Amino acid sequence: MRPAFAVGLVFAGCCSNVIFLELLARKHPGCGNIVTFAQFLFIAVEGFLFEADLGRKHPVIPIRYYAVMVTMFFTVSVVNNYALNLNIAMPLHMIFRSGSLIANMILGIIILKKRYSVFKYTSIALVSVGIFICTFMSAKQVTSQSSSSENDGFQAFAWWLLGIGALTFALLMSARMGIFQETLYKQFGKHSKEALFYNHALPLPGFIFLASDIYDHAVLFNNSELYQVPVVGVIVPIMWFYLLMNVITQYVCIWGVFILTTECASLTVTLVVTLRKFVSLIFSILYFQNPFTLWHWLGTLFVFTGTLMYTEVWNNLGTTKGQPQKEAKKN
Repeated sequence: MRPAFAVGLVFAGCCSNVIFLELLARKHPGCGNIVTFAQFLFIAVEGFLFEADLGRKHPVIPIRYYAVMVTMFFTVSVVNNYALNLNIAMPLHMIFRSGSLIANMILGIIILKKRYSVFKYTSIALVSVGIFICTFMSAKQVTSQSSSSENDGFQAFAWWLLGIGALTFALLMSARMGIFQETLYKQFGKHSKEALFYNHALPLPGFIFLASDIYDHAVLFNNSELYQVPVVGVIVPIMWFYLLMNVITQYVCIWGVFILTTECASLTVTLVVTLRKFVSLIFSILYFQNPFTLWHWLGTLFVFTGTLMYTEVWNNLGTTKGQPQKEAKKN
């Protein structure tokens, strides 16, 4: 019953989270910092109350290790959300972040000296080709949509390139964080809820450097059109409602993944998360009418097929119950 409940939480929470993030980004593309701050604050407060026991419970993993981890986690979260302000469409954002396997393999080879089978190299090649196709076609769309003025077209393409660079940096940094987290779990044992709390609580002072941008967007949110919240009947600016729902669904998503990692084999978790990303992508394309060509569909097929090949789902799914994999926060 719990695995089925967890799957429902993952699909309901994570898919809804992407919807509300796109609603926010479409109205104010530069709102990434206030969204990230709200998510971190909510999870930090919840963790302080229920995991840290109001500060009375000491962490198992020393704080100095968390300081390194949260620096990477904070950077990844801010850069990923800010990329939406750099001409990056939500579908490309989701597809690009699905390429984490590539970054994990590259850094695994360089740092951990790992070696992989030909089958896994083939699957990673599929993911790489898929991301390249989607990125290339998106680049053509950016230039064609801005072709009315040569200067405007070049500027739009330059910002788009910067967005691709930001996503690539975040992808590699996230993979490096995963390797660091893996080594900590081997040394101190797995403490996912503790890590979740400290990863969100310790970076909060870093938002001081983003305070001006957060304040500016809070003012914009206050000036948005009013919306009557269903059931409770409270009237609030609609952007604050979107932000509240984004934060709540983010928490539901993380909660679902956490339950899933403790109840199911790691391959099952990977399959559920991959399918969730695909459903989110389809919904974003259909509901928000994001431009998506046949080439984009081909690239998407390559990405998800390569991901499933890498995990060897067809050979291993359901045969054994592996160790719970490390919890990863996904949008």
